[in-house]
Amino acid sequence: MSIRSDIEKNYQQSIRDKKSDITNTLRLIKSAIKDKDIVARSTGNNNGISDQEILGLLQNLVKQRKDSIESFKTANRQDLIENEEAEIEIIKIYLPEQKNEEEISLIIEDLIRSNNLSSIKDMGKLMGIMKNKYSGEIDMGLVGKVAKLKLGD
Repeated sequence: MSIRSDIEKNYQQSIRDKKSDITNTLRLIKSAIKDKDIVARSTGNNNGISDQEILGLLQNLVKQRKDSIESFKTANRQDLIENEEAEIEIIKIYLPEQKNEEEISLIIEDLIRSNNLSSIKDMGKLMGIMKNKYSGEIDMGLVGKVAKLKLGD
């Protein structure tokens, strides 16, 4: 079953169960997917975005919420922080387990060796491989930091 159908099924169930917090978060996810589908259709892709693209979108939603949490901490708004954290937990249901920094470092070292990447000029190629192969499993910001260290040697 696809991520899209899982989200739809859970959305319908949350409505039946009258769980408004889950319903609202899933509605937000569905809306974001629909926006991306519209953009995809304008480029000739009538099937909408793929599961890989949905994973990237979900990661962006988590990142946005984490950024909001930082702002809310500054404003001392615990109620809003808790709301954002609850949304993150719902979104994470659809994401694969995230790789930690050590795992990312090992993957990058392996890719550098296997693709003969040698300098910071190869950063784009490395990032492209990582995004295609591990979309939804990695924090691309963390990948960028680790890759700069590895390729800067």
